[in-house]
Amino acid sequence: MIHKKLITAMLAGSLVAVAPVAQAATTIEVGYPYSALFDVTFQRMLPLFNEAHPDIEVKFRATYDNYEDATNTILRESVADKLPDITFQGLNRQAGLVEKGIAKSLEPFIAKEADFAKDGYHQAMLDLGTFNDEVYGLPFSVSLPVGYYNMDMLGEAGITELPTTWDEVIEACGALRDSGVKNPLFWGWNITGNWFFQALMWSQGEPMIKDGKVNFDGEAGLNSLETMKKLFRECKMLNLPVGDAGKPFNAGEIAMHFWSTSAVGAIERAKGDFVLQTSEFPGMGEPPKGLPAGGNSAMLVSNSDDPAVVDAAWKFLKFATSGAGAAVVAETTGYMPPNKAANEMLGDFYKENPNKHTAVRQAGLLREWIAYPGDNSLAITQVIYDALESIVTGDADDMALLQEELVEEVNSMMPN
Repeated sequence: MIHKKLITAMLAGSLVAVAPVAQAATTIEVGYPYSALFDVTFQRMLPLFNEAHPDIEVKFRATYDNYEDATNTILRESVADKLPDITFQGLNRQAGLVEKGIAKSLEPFIAKEADFAKDGYHQAMLDLGTFNDEVYGLPFSVSLPVGYYNMDMLGEAGITELPTTWDEVIEACGALRDSGVKNPLFWGWNITGNWFFQALMWSQGEPMIKDGKVNFDGEAGLNSLETMKKLFRECKMLNLPVGDAGKPFNAGEIAMHFWSTSAVGAIERAKGDFVLQTSEFPGMGEPPKGLPAGGNSAMLVSNSDDPAVVDAAWKFLKFATSGAGAAVVAETTGYMPPNKAANEMLGDFYKENPNKHTAVRQAGLLREWIAYPGDNSLAITQVIYDALESIVTGDADDMALLQEELVEEVNSMMPN
């Protein structure tokens, strides 16, 4: 069997060959996550960049499996002095790379750009990559959680209006099961970075971490856990691996799929013969007060002492996050553009592709995708993941007890 990393590396090599580059070109190396989402994006984007910069050759490294893998990979490469020039990192993982001095401030490059306007980016999105009043990451792809619906299956179950609350989702599960659907729902509890747990917290107006301390130890945290338990139990949800979670929906076996808007393009390409509709993320009895911004930022991590390489890396980073680059991201995925220029370019596109406009309608709900502070950040993510999985599998039934145990363990791993 050919190893996945080798396949990705082979694909990366094919991406480089999309368009010829000039002789004696300056070569830069780039690492990005989620090949299933972004390979098609960079296949579209690279020829545009090569046309604008024929003197720069872009080599893509083997794709990161997910955002945790992206961060772990960069940390290892930093120790081994084998960093790429640009890395695309989860929005919730930027702070750690800034704190460790791996990510470079982009302010010196921005200052030299006569036509670069920070206000071209949506402020809420630009803030996600700003630390100590300096920009370290430019937003490349920004997503929010949404609902995906198989309208044919819902229609057969007599459901004429899409649910707006989780109680309505559970009612829909009952109607779907009565109509013969064995598995009416998958809810993305296992998305990277405890994203859906944070979505339930932000829906109530509360962050996971507040003033450097655990903030899911109160009513909002318990409500979140109880909501998950009710969804999983009453909808009899299967425990699907994150990489396979969308397959039953694409095959027409699951009617409601709650996931990141990032997957709209991939689902539209892979789904069976049914009518797909996306809609806003349901709330906990009322519309969400906020939702965590998913996605990733482009960060400069080059250790090259060649000014030409660093300059070339900045040019690619700037292009990828520009209006032209962001438009390609929006057209090939379901991410929303991080800047106003792309939004202006995509007016007709969204009219023709309403499923990709759902996240844009929710843009006012953008809140921080919080990273856990300290060196145990990734380990805390795993502890919370394991706790949530115990709800899915039925191993945990008392949510107050689970909350107490989870708070105690996470607190013990946080910086003093």
